[in-house]
Amino acid sequence: MTTKKTMPKTPAPPAPANSVVPRVDDGADLESMLEGLLKTTPRAAPGAAVAQEGERCGLVAIVGKPNVGKSTLMNALVGQKISITSRKAQTTRHRITGIHTRGATQFVFVDTPGFQTRHNNALNRSLNKTVLGAVGDVDLILFVVEAGMFNQADAKVLALLSKNVPTLLVANKLDQVNRRADIAPWLQDMQQRHAFAEFVPMSAKNAKDIERMLGICEKYLPEQAWWYAEDELTDRSEKFLASETVREKLFRLTGDELPYTSTVVIDKFEEEPGRGKQKRLLRIAATIVVERDGHKAMVIGDKGERIKRIGMETRVELEKLLDCKVFIEMWVKVRSGWADDEARVRSFGYE
Repeated sequence: MTTKKTMPKTPAPPAPANSVVPRVDDGADLESMLEGLLKTTPRAAPGAAVAQEGERCGLVAIVGKPNVGKSTLMNALVGQKISITSRKAQTTRHRITGIHTRGATQFVFVDTPGFQTRHNNALNRSLNKTVLGAVGDVDLILFVVEAGMFNQADAKVLALLSKNVPTLLVANKLDQVNRRADIAPWLQDMQQRHAFAEFVPMSAKNAKDIERMLGICEKYLPEQAWWYAEDELTDRSEKFLASETVREKLFRLTGDELPYTSTVVIDKFEEEPGRGKQKRLLRIAATIVVERDGHKAMVIGDKGERIKRIGMETRVELEKLLDCKVFIEMWVKVRSGWADDEARVRSFGYE
């Protein structure tokens, strides 16, 4: 089932010895700086992009360490909220496909979980398997990092990327960089780490940056027929989106109090004819799964206020997203150690 718009590697060789990082004043235009830098450093050859008329379609994987802004970028590129976001690391746990069609080109973006390095449990092994599967057979990879930063977690993700797939270095959160002149030497260092096809400094919240990103991605997609109808936004079911929306509100309203291992299971998802102006009605029953009794009390909150708010915010967002009336019921259950139980991880919908 697809959701439609009707719903409101190997390191690169070091740069030549005579390469020079251009000096850039603090207020200089970043595009000019970037152009100057790329003229002085070796670049990987672009993918098999041929400037011919006709339909284009291809897979674009969005990868990076946890909490680096992949889901925000995905939603901006699609033009609709498809992947949930929160300040909590490890929010995305599934391979999420978002579809954006413009002109003769259909982009099929794949948001992935952040590659996990901190906890070696069954859940994280499943998440890492999802990441590896996503980068193995795509036309283009967007490697997302925070502009001006690169640490061990970034390096472990970079090591997974094939030199045979064109990869863009997406320097996200550019708006948070105080001194733009610091970006030039950082880009020089990144080019020595991997043969990136292009550098794309940007902010996922900037509409012009998103439009520029789409234009860059387009030339790497092969000429072939579209895989989806023009009005489709994702290949994920409404039931899946309901589960993800509950989990997003859970994380947003509990902050760092609740361990990342909490999850959501949809027990009932039934559609009925609507009344009046509403075309249809969805009845949803969801179970929030936690690992300890203390976590259960935390989710329920004082006199049930927190779980009521989780339910209310979920209902409001789903009604807007799915363009229908929604009734939702929620329970909280304790399943100690579920995140390290392979069978239970699979039963909760993780691959």
